[in-house]
Amino acid sequence: MSTKAYYPLNEIGASKTGFAKTRSIIEAAFYGNNVVKVNTLKEAYELAKNSTGTIVTDMPVYRGEEFGLEPDAKVLLFNDGAITGRYAAARRIAGEPGVDCAALDKVAMDAVYESRWKTMYHAEVYVGLDPEFMVKAHLLIPEGEENIMYSWMLNFQYMSDEYVKMYKNSKAVGDGKEADIYIFSDPQWSPVEHPGVDFSCLSDPQTLCYFNTNQNCACILGMRYFGEHKKGTLTMAWAIANRNGYASCHGGQKEYTLADGSKYVASVYGLSGSGKSTLTHAKHDGKYGIKVLHDDAFIINTDTCASIALEPTYFDKTQDYPVGCEDNKYLLTSMNNSATLDEDGHIQIVTEDIRNGNGRAIKSKLWSPNRVDKIDEPVNAIFWIMKDPTIPPVVKLKGASLASVMGATLATKRSSAERLAPGVDPNALVVVPYANPFRTYPLANDYEKFKKLVAEKNVDCYIINTGDFMGKKVKPADTLGILEAIVERKADFKQWGPFSDIEIMDWEGFVPDMNDPEYVGQLKARMTDRVNFVKSTATVKDGYDKLPDDALAAIQKVVDELN
Repeated sequence: MSTKAYYPLNEIGASKTGFAKTRSIIEAAFYGNNVVKVNTLKEAYELAKNSTGTIVTDMPVYRGEEFGLEPDAKVLLFNDGAITGRYAAARRIAGEPGVDCAALDKVAMDAVYESRWKTMYHAEVYVGLDPEFMVKAHLLIPEGEENIMYSWMLNFQYMSDEYVKMYKNSKAVGDGKEADIYIFSDPQWSPVEHPGVDFSCLSDPQTLCYFNTNQNCACILGMRYFGEHKKGTLTMAWAIANRNGYASCHGGQKEYTLADGSKYVASVYGLSGSGKSTLTHAKHDGKYGIKVLHDDAFIINTDTCASIALEPTYFDKTQDYPVGCEDNKYLLTSMNNSATLDEDGHIQIVTEDIRNGNGRAIKSKLWSPNRVDKIDEPVNAIFWIMKDPTIPPVVKLKGASLASVMGATLATKRSSAERLAPGVDPNALVVVPYANPFRTYPLANDYEKFKKLVAEKNVDCYIINTGDFMGKKVKPADTLGILEAIVERKADFKQWGPFSDIEIMDWEGFVPDMNDPEYVGQLKARMTDRVNFVKSTATVKDGYDKLPDDALAAIQKVVDELN
């Protein structure tokens, strides 16, 4: 088995795999006599369909019987209320400075106690879709939240006969030292003063996402949005992967087969709204054979450079998929969208973010007919997707330290998928290292993993700007044309201005004027922002995320060359 769920008596006890304080609080709740085990997707569908407030649309689930549903299953719609996005401020991560695990453990203990008055559902899935890396995850969630559970089972791999057999034959992750993932969630929770519980340990008084990834467990309280459960589960799986020699990736990957039979594997990294899904699924007018690994979550083996998808389905925005769009044929569930009656009196989902921002849906694996769960070919290139108006549509980075630190200082704009704390400017450019706000381990771990890929495995590294360049919008056709030139090995890169470690490919309409003092000044300011970010890692959170000295030296060199 890939992760441990069952233990001989001599392996149970303090200081042994799977036994630590936070985990013991959370796991015990799964065995209460108020817990109902949900074993199949069909059971989960019926529970969600009959859950109060669910909108059962007249949209059929396309070929649903192929992944565990009845042939007459319908797309289910459920709306969460006022909150329709992730809330990073609620995250508390064990091991980070200032995180009081003793106090948080008591919050979790009290939440578990209060759950005794409710019927709780226990669901299981696999995260990771290849025998090389599969981990089992458990979710405990109360009655009334069946739609979250059903979407969670769809988003990850439910326990079909095929995957149960695969899991039994899979490699033990961490040589048997990794326990199953356990997640306790109560979206109905609200803080109530009880003896021994101090809510000052929460960063937000109404909600909590408490991760103890060393113990493979989490407690999610007061959070209705499905995305918290999806990303919370991925957070745990990425942490396991990080401990076991993989680069954890929030991005997309695809394999191109060119006319001469050669392969090219490209990985793109960006936040929601950056274009990573568009680039990952682009068919390039049929010029190449395409295999898609995933557009959001995968891992790269830093020794073999093979890549493994963590999820079978896609949790996508519905903003750009209007009613009647062919892509909507592949919807499984939807959330935070409206509904109406069509001319035949059938209930249809109303998309395009009319009701609220960040309308979402889970799309089936069938949406991408060229999906694979693993790409054995070594990754050829990494593309950091940024929305930085001083960076041309594409530049190539030389040197492993610069390539990795540019990923660590990936700059972009906020997306509508985020719920922001009061006072945060939604239009400000922000740095989100490696486009992954879900890291629960020191940033240097990711830095070293991506540096290794470039330094030892000869992976190329690029920045592509999908926003605007000095006021001119970079269109998808520009970005796709650039990608095609690189994939076909026709791209002509040359040294960019004074930079010894950055090359540029001239792209019509986007050639930077290095003799324009205003442009150079803005470029220097943005690069200086990166320098300042790297410097700040030495002090923020008491240096928990401090980057190595060579990272600072590499980005400082870029600034110095602009003088």
